[in-house]
Amino acid sequence: MDVPRCVAHLDMDAFYVSVELRRRPELRGLPVIVAGSGPRAVVTTASYEARRYGVGSAIPASRARRLCPDGVFLTPDFSVYRTASREVMSIVRRHVEQVEVVGLDEAYLELTGVADPEAAMRMMVAQIGSCTGLTASVGIGPNKLVAKVASDAEKPRGFVVLTREEACGRFAASSPGLIPGIGPRTVERLAALRITTLAALARADEAALGGVFGARGAANLRRLARFEHDGAVTQERKVISESRETTFDQDIASADELERVLRRLVGELCATLERQDRRGRTIGIKVRLDDFSTHTRARTLSVAVGRADQVGPVAIELLRRFGVPRPVRLLGVRVAGLEEPDREAQGQLALAV
Repeated sequence: MDVPRCVAHLDMDAFYVSVELRRRPELRGLPVIVAGSGPRAVVTTASYEARRYGVGSAIPASRARRLCPDGVFLTPDFSVYRTASREVMSIVRRHVEQVEVVGLDEAYLELTGVADPEAAMRMMVAQIGSCTGLTASVGIGPNKLVAKVASDAEKPRGFVVLTREEACGRFAASSPGLIPGIGPRTVERLAALRITTLAALARADEAALGGVFGARGAANLRRLARFEHDGAVTQERKVISESRETTFDQDIASADELERVLRRLVGELCATLERQDRRGRTIGIKVRLDDFSTHTRARTLSVAVGRADQVGPVAIELLRRFGVPRPVRLLGVRVAGLEEPDREAQGQLALAV
């Protein structure tokens, strides 16, 4: 007899804000907003008190200040957030063997075969709270998609268990944008077809959808609307990388100034890599121009590197080869394919052809 599949999605509540409140308990109950300070900065996350004013993740910080003039604005401290994330995920792994961490504040857990999945998750959330002072929301379902949407349904401190059929019924009137992977542009194109709910998308004519999204895309959209998903909970991260980027208060056209900023970002990035004793083989840059077009360039090396004197020259060369045809709005650097260091190869930097 086959054991029914059971997956949970754990999502920490307002994670960055919650971590800040651990060290600033006097701010509890206030509208707290974690965001950069520059004129182009965006909100990283906001407390639920701030969200009542319409403040949400990714909106411009300047707009957040207008919406919530009495808000407490804090600068992000990602080193602290990463430490807190390791605390949480350590507890998670003590309870469940198969865990897929998909960010600092969320993870999928394979619960198939667990005698009482709901009890196991309630015990885990309680231990996270008692050990870290942080709260989480949980969704449980027959696949990752149902679990993910369920965990978002009743935040904060939500605990929602749904079958696929129950998910279809509960979210029938919701926008297709509720589904991870269906972005704003797709929602607009669906609306042009007069498809504005998940129920409508689930029963939409596949041929008509195919005329806009192609046969494969149409079939996939209908599957998502029916909460059908067969993705595995994998313990391997798809992309293991570390990056740093900055958005300029004013666009920069000077190549010398851009290289100076890139060297600073490399220094910050590599300082973190060296503290973590991590190395990577792929070095990349990200450039967003003043027309909002975003460009990336990358190079893979024959050995893993992590020092600034190794990463920097490659990043600078990538920037020079790109040529920067217009003033730059954002600049970033990334080291990917992170692995344990090869001590004997640290002095060698042979580029792969």
